[in-house]
Amino acid sequence: MVNKKDVLKEKVKQIDFDDIVTVKDLVEAYKDSSIQSRALATCAIAYEKALKDPVRPTVILGLAGPLVAAGLRKVIADMIRFGIVDAIVTIGAIPYQDFYQARGYDHYKCSPRCDDLALREVFVDRIYDTLVDEDKFRETDEVIGDIAGELEPRGYSSREFMKILGESIDDEDSILFNAAKYDIPVIVPALNDSSIGIGLTGLYYKRRMADQPFMRIDPIRDNWEITQLKIHSQKTAVIYVGGGVPKNYIQQTEVICETLGYDRGGHHYAIQITQDTPQWGGLSGCTFEEAQSWGKINREANKSVAYVEASIGLSLLIGYILQSGAWKGRQRLRYHWNGDMLESVERVPLDL
Repeated sequence: MVNKKDVLKEKVKQIDFDDIVTVKDLVEAYKDSSIQSRALATCAIAYEKALKDPVRPTVILGLAGPLVAAGLRKVIADMIRFGIVDAIVTIGAIPYQDFYQARGYDHYKCSPRCDDLALREVFVDRIYDTLVDEDKFRETDEVIGDIAGELEPRGYSSREFMKILGESIDDEDSILFNAAKYDIPVIVPALNDSSIGIGLTGLYYKRRMADQPFMRIDPIRDNWEITQLKIHSQKTAVIYVGGGVPKNYIQQTEVICETLGYDRGGHHYAIQITQDTPQWGGLSGCTFEEAQSWGKINREANKSVAYVEASIGLSLLIGYILQSGAWKGRQRLRYHWNGDMLESVERVPLDL
């Protein structure tokens, strides 16, 4: 039988803006509120615990959705700069739009009720309430193809190619620039399904028509490289923004490890910001409990999900983490690759 006194112990506290100045203050207040505000605060608590865990888990960030168009480019770049993420798995649109902005091009505000046929006449593309210049996109596609065309004609992992793109950028607010600078692997499993893929298809066409060799992306090498990140980690923490391919790709890493004889017991910390719900049976909305049936999430994992749109949820979560100072004293990971082999992982001081 339930004892009333046992369940009526922790009171919901009303959010009081007399006591709130910073993002950290707001998320602290969320810890005693309810519904998705408390869920987001629980995600923040799990993230903080992962960053302060003395075992030093490898933090893998999965990114899906129109995050650069939503204005989160520098938020993600700051996650790299402040050492609160160690590897990124993403859809191709995010590094592409990051590269596009690094070239000096912008996203523009609009109404979601624009005349889309009129926009098509002037080569302007709409992402809900945001516009981009299709002419500049096509120019950027060609630049990416040109960069790839300078490479030795062999198979490359997406991690290798993202680093090459990052090294071609001079923009402190860029995701790819900071990833290259701080040696953070960026893996794009569905690279073909993006404007980067369009640029590489242009190169393929030119070289194919000229009967010349060309570089290519090797997706199974991606599998092997991210699996090695897991093999070299005593613990891992996963943060999913949205779901889709990045979420499944990071989840299945544990299954690959098991099949290769490196069972690490699943991810030890798991956080997700999503709008997808579980009842449709899709991966984006599946719960971490469901993932435990596959062995993808550790039995004792510290886990939390907030059902909130990413442009709001990620901003608040990272604002809290940066202002709380949870990142201070944490060492970076430096990966030493020899081709597709991760030979060692070194811990180095956090140099800002």
